[in-house]
Amino acid sequence: MSHAVGLIEHRLGLPPGPPVLAVGAWLDNTVCTAYGREALLSRPVGDLDRVEACLAHERTARALLARMAETGATAPAAIAHDLHPDFHSTRHAAALAAEFGVSLLPVQHHHAHVAAVCAEHGHAGPVIGLALDGVGLGDDGGAWGGELLRVGHGSCARLGSLLPLPLPGGDRAAREPWRMAAAVLHALGRADEIEARFAAQPAAAGVARLLDHGLRCPPSSSLGRVFDAAAALLGLCELMRFDAEAPIALERAAARHGPGAVLEGGWRIGAGLGLDLLPLLDSLADERDVGRGAARFHATLAAALADWAETAARRHGLATVAAGGGCLFNRLLAADLQQRLERAGLRLLLAQRLPPGDGAIALGQAVVARQRLGGG
Repeated sequence: MSHAVGLIEHRLGLPPGPPVLAVGAWLDNTVCTAYGREALLSRPVGDLDRVEACLAHERTARALLARMAETGATAPAAIAHDLHPDFHSTRHAAALAAEFGVSLLPVQHHHAHVAAVCAEHGHAGPVIGLALDGVGLGDDGGAWGGELLRVGHGSCARLGSLLPLPLPGGDRAAREPWRMAAAVLHALGRADEIEARFAAQPAAAGVARLLDHGLRCPPSSSLGRVFDAAAALLGLCELMRFDAEAPIALERAAARHGPGAVLEGGWRIGAGLGLDLLPLLDSLADERDVGRGAARFHATLAAALADWAETAARRHGLATVAAGGGCLFNRLLAADLQQRLERAGLRLLLAQRLPPGDGAIALGQAVVARQRLGGG
């Protein structure tokens, strides 16, 4: 067993179920095996855009399968993976499934986020799920990332989402927050401000035209991109030099300022449980005090998410909310959201031992796979 011990980051107790292998997603990739009453989650191998990380992912999967075999499970009953067909983890899952002659079980990214949080807390019942991250492929093929879900025993229903914003230039918008700010200004009917506000960006005029014509602007419900837009509107970050630089700068500015005031009317919840944050972002576009704006953003966002989750919980007769996704690395948001939901009489489950982001996706995949196979 010694050959696998060093690869294990977390060991968690689960209800009994069939043996499964789950191969995680793309960012912060981890691999998970679950057999008997135990789940073993590997150490992160990194983002699967590098050859070294892809090879480490494959070695890790083999090592965990070998450890599983030592317990008597010669092969997994199924292999779980993300919906995205182009992830190296997905392709590797298909190769392993063919090798062992077992089923592939795709698990939607945000379902896995919520399932991982529930598993960490040993919660087996249905929950309202808040999945808050940068991006994950949705059931409809779209770029999701701000999702209101009802998650049950292996099932997941999308109840609502953040109002989608266009991503001008596609994936490039995830690295250049000013593009998301431009998308917000365009949605607010303030497109004539884009060039002057982002005069330092040579592509500003071109992005304004893309937005006018709806070209190369795929929609996304990502909360991560809302953070990016807010940071750029406040002048904190127009171009990111490292992952999550804009959200980190926004959180730090809010922390330096201290608690912010909730903007009355800063959000709208539609009849179909869509959440519109444009009123809040509109206020940030005119804010001159960066710290005050950052603090207002956090306070209002927490209030909006709590209102959203409470509305769904009351409608569905549930008392527990589980929240996961990379946006929950933000301690200000997580703490404020917890306080608000507890005051509303709801229990909020958040990641504690495990990371809230993609490092726990493999565990969520494993849990959902076992539930679908008729186990824990």
